[in-house]
Amino acid sequence: MLDKQSHIPMYVQIEEELKRRIKDGEVAVGTAIPSERELTEQFGVSRMTVRQSITNLVNEGLLYREKGRGTFVASQKVEQPLNGLTSFTEDMKARGLTPSNKVIQFEKMLPEPDISAELQLKPGEEVFKVERIRYANEKPMALERTYLPAKLFPGIDEQALDGSLYSLIESGQQSISHASQRMEAALVRKEEAELLQIAMPSAILIIERISYLTNGTPFEVVRSIYRADRYKFVTEIQR
Repeated sequence: MLDKQSHIPMYVQIEEELKRRIKDGEVAVGTAIPSERELTEQFGVSRMTVRQSITNLVNEGLLYREKGRGTFVASQKVEQPLNGLTSFTEDMKARGLTPSNKVIQFEKMLPEPDISAELQLKPGEEVFKVERIRYANEKPMALERTYLPAKLFPGIDEQALDGSLYSLIESGQQSISHASQRMEAALVRKEEAELLQIAMPSAILIIERISYLTNGTPFEVVRSIYRADRYKFVTEIQR
């Protein structure tokens, strides 16, 4: 199956063979590939070589790992355009996916100085801190930490955040204008890996966003961690 006389490294040949199996439907989306031990025996190479191949395919988004279960064939990544301001719920519904949330923290608190500054709060003004796992078709996609000025959302509760925050805002007397955001790649930390059900080390995409109402008031600071194996961001650039 592998050409050990070839100048092409063994791990690259294994990657190409696994890609072929996925493309030909020999391993369906959502099903597990053979274990590292089984692949080691199949290909007659070291376990380290097999592990390198699998890690590369995970980083490409063709496979994903679930702790304690194995490595699975990934579905096509969700594409998120960067040239529009939409909520996670809106994004998933637009792609025919079913969004859901799991709130793991909801509390009213005094924010850290950087959060207070970004929300243009006065000393002593509180925020609601909301930490949620965002799901698409019951698969974890992102870990989201949101900070909301308490004075703008006096009646908000955990139940109100079960759906789209943006829909909640626009159903009232306020409208959303724009946001500023920055994005970077990183490696997942242990706590985040457990919540997102990914193995360590795995790549993640971090986005920090400040969103504004039409009157210029910042209404949220969001720090989101996206699974890089299930999400990619696209943009249209014109000269």
